[in-house]
Amino acid sequence: MAKGNLKYYYARLSVAEKLIAINVLVFIANGLFTLLLGVNSDAIVQWFQLPKDFFDFLTQPWSLVTYSFFHAGLGHIFWNMLVLFYVGRIFLNLFNARRFLNVYFLGVILGGLIFMVSYNIFPAFFKINAALIGASAGVRAILIFICAYIPNQEVRLIFFNIKLWYIGAFIVLSDLVQLSMGVNPGGQFAHLGGALLGYFYARQLLNGKDIGEGFAKMVDSVSNLFKKSEKKAPMKTVYRKKKSASNINVDYKKESHQRKIDAILDKISKSGYESLSKAEKDFLFKAGKED
Repeated sequence: MAKGNLKYYYARLSVAEKLIAINVLVFIANGLFTLLLGVNSDAIVQWFQLPKDFFDFLTQPWSLVTYSFFHAGLGHIFWNMLVLFYVGRIFLNLFNARRFLNVYFLGVILGGLIFMVSYNIFPAFFKINAALIGASAGVRAILIFICAYIPNQEVRLIFFNIKLWYIGAFIVLSDLVQLSMGVNPGGQFAHLGGALLGYFYARQLLNGKDIGEGFAKMVDSVSNLFKKSEKKAPMKTVYRKKKSASNINVDYKKESHQRKIDAILDKISKSGYESLSKAEKDFLFKAGKED
């Protein structure tokens, strides 16, 4: 397949699908590297995994994010990416890619921090020397966000329908049970950190506050540092024209469009996604694609 075609197909993917593609490519590249060069599987991972010790973390601070792109095995990445695919579709029907990335990476970061803190506060849980890898904290954040934002929305689970908040409660309870049994305690603490972020983010958003906006602005400011500065054009006098009737009409349509989106989201928060009419669902889906 031509390079241009690959770029075209990648550009058409949703942000969730792009994350899945990146995770899968990293998994394959790491596997090929260790196989072809005959080195230990941790030869690359050790530079990107999140260490338990805070002072080790200071030598590789990037690991607070990069750990989420590496997985321990085929089963580990398969289930993470499968869940991310399905909950990502639900999320992106309601919100844009920017908010998706806010929830996902804030979940990754909080999950990683709770892993490091818990490893040093509760050493009895950890019987082995471990480091953290996997996208589970970010996936948990997206999943629990959706379960908390539209808790009464029903989804099809194999042979029957079930409300989202039941799924969220079961996932969190499972993590707590496995933690009490000593099954992968580092991973379970990270899962709970991601779940906590997702729940808190959703509840705050229902109250009209986007707690991820500051994080998004910080990411934008960092990315702008790497952009080439454009040459400023010489100053010249500009005469402002009065808005034409067509421009005023466009502004009005934009305001009306946004008011309709806000009304639908308010209806979801009060009565659930299923309370929407087909026309409202279609409108919301199209609005999400436009973002």
